[in-house]
Amino acid sequence: MHLGLGAFARAHTAVFTENAMLASGDSNWGIAGVTQRSDTVARQLGPQDCLFTVSERGSGAAPLRVVSSITEAISGLHHPLAVTDRIAASSTSVVTLTVTEKGYRIDPRTGTLSLSDEQVRADVAGQPPRTAIGQIARGLQQRARAEAGPLTVVSCDNLPGNGDLTRELVRAFAAALPAAEGDPLASWLKANVSFPNTMVDRMVPATTNGDLDAVERELGLRDEAAVVAEPFMQWVIEDNFASRRPRWEDAGAVFSTDVAAWEAAKLRLLNASHSMLAYLGLATGNTTISDAVREDAFLTACSRMMVEDVLPTISLPAGLEGEAYCAQVLGRFANPALGHTTAKVGSDGSQKIGLRLLRTVKGNLDAGREPRWAALAVAAWMHHVASTPTAELNDPLAAELHAVLPATGNAADVVPALLGCRSIFDDEMATHRGFADLLMDWYRLIDTHGLEGLRNEINHG
Repeated sequence: MHLGLGAFARAHTAVFTENAMLASGDSNWGIAGVTQRSDTVARQLGPQDCLFTVSERGSGAAPLRVVSSITEAISGLHHPLAVTDRIAASSTSVVTLTVTEKGYRIDPRTGTLSLSDEQVRADVAGQPPRTAIGQIARGLQQRARAEAGPLTVVSCDNLPGNGDLTRELVRAFAAALPAAEGDPLASWLKANVSFPNTMVDRMVPATTNGDLDAVERELGLRDEAAVVAEPFMQWVIEDNFASRRPRWEDAGAVFSTDVAAWEAAKLRLLNASHSMLAYLGLATGNTTISDAVREDAFLTACSRMMVEDVLPTISLPAGLEGEAYCAQVLGRFANPALGHTTAKVGSDGSQKIGLRLLRTVKGNLDAGREPRWAALAVAAWMHHVASTPTAELNDPLAAELHAVLPATGNAADVVPALLGCRSIFDDEMATHRGFADLLMDWYRLIDTHGLEGLRNEINHG
């Protein structure tokens, strides 16, 4: 079962699962996919027996392929009880999920389940569950009562310790229930459910009408559920399963005891650079990531952030060479066929910069080093927030961020105001004079001198 049946899940988890069946000869697997906030994908897949096309773009791209590992597409919005029924079914062994950072309904102040979230409260109160954590918890509760056996829940979202986090959120949901319900569920979870940590990687931009037209020309059929992806694909998984699973290792997945190191490398090298390029691009009129990375100054800034700010603050997993990985990342970003937009990558920044950028900032500040390049990325995010109207800022904290912004848009006012958002910046970072000065210098440069100012500073600074 997969919660969050978006383009990434189809281009990554579904492909890995089909490849595992092809490689191992064990074809007794299928994915019941669940859409979360919208039923669009379920409506697209339904009329075509859940078949869909993956179109790879860029150097080394494979021919079009039609993927058949998804066997059912359920609208979680309209059929929430069907979701819990599938989780509870004895035929279900693994639940995977890609619901994005905000889909976990985390309280940024506590790091645990947001029990003040209206939808979470409704799920706890007993309505047919509509949040991913509520669906998992209620499905597992039903599974325990039916004695349907152990299950493994596999988060595939870009969150450090994503399995550990999911486990704690599900346990927090159980703890919020009346004791007569919650206590038996908590005990059953500990004995029967595992939550392995994972790291996933594949660039999957939003599919455009032009992409659908191109697939139709080549395939000879219209596929409304087609997805576009780069050739590169990676999955690192902790070998901690309570139930049977597909042989994903036969499809190239890496089973590791050090998933945390792989996660840190991806979040703080690849994802952080993605965010930096998005916000610099948004500030200077670049609409795609490939456009932004072709700007020599931005390429330099990304490279220097990875090498000078990030690599000294992380421990790389065995088999991953730091500077070679950085070069590979920038090469992947330059693939113009993907059309990854700066607006899309820059969305939900309040949920992303802590994991992608602020941990690097903290690591450098703690070591007495200046996080110059990471600060540039954070300042570019601040400029994006301050220069985008509330209604157009694609961020769950848009109203909160704009509520603290001053009437003037200058660096001396905007930077301290946003640093005051404790849902994003902790006290130590917010009051660090050196960090604030870096942010104000970069913000002032972006706001006053734009692209030419950035070019001069980055190339000669």
